[in-house]
Amino acid sequence: MDPGTVPEPSEWAGPGDPADRVTLDESVSMAFLVVLESMTPAERVAFVLHDVFRYPFPEVAEIVGRSPAACRQLATSAWRRLREARTPSAPAARSAEVVRGVKEAWQAKDIAALVGLLDPRVRAVGDGGGIVAAMPHPIEGGEAVARYLVDLAERAPGLVVVERTVNGQPGLVVQHEGTTGAVLAFDVAGEKVRHIWAVRNSEKLRPWA
Repeated sequence: MDPGTVPEPSEWAGPGDPADRVTLDESVSMAFLVVLESMTPAERVAFVLHDVFRYPFPEVAEIVGRSPAACRQLATSAWRRLREARTPSAPAARSAEVVRGVKEAWQAKDIAALVGLLDPRVRAVGDGGGIVAAMPHPIEGGEAVARYLVDLAERAPGLVVVERTVNGQPGLVVQHEGTTGAVLAFDVAGEKVRHIWAVRNSEKLRPWA
């Protein structure tokens, strides 16, 4: 899986008008959404119609303008992507502990503690939507990600990091001077963070304000 895009974060529970918020089932993780976005449009349509909405392949074929056999192949290809990307995730309680550790180490500006919580091959991706500054490209490696986070904290005195549920998983909301500046989603396996998705696009952060 190449988590190079950042899906819009949604909140499982919390304040705000439900009409202004997309809530996702807890089984729909940020990692799953990234894999979904990595599919070709045809794969994604076939997968969603057949496996999510339970359309039979003949009906999927009518909608997408392909044969039932071709639609079956598309859905199979989509499932293959999911299987290849799927690795065991930590239980929610353990993930929460790891994310809390990241929060505490980040606020303490403790690079060594952060490195200890990050997978050596961790990958962090940011989305500013062209509206605000964000990391210009994915950052890879525990020490590189840890130093990036600490650098952010040093450049923004008074940064407040709050634990929240993001897309059904433990996540963090970053606030500065009373304004929500970023929402972070995490993919945790075992004792380590494997992926971090940071959304800074103000349009996507409106439900979190």
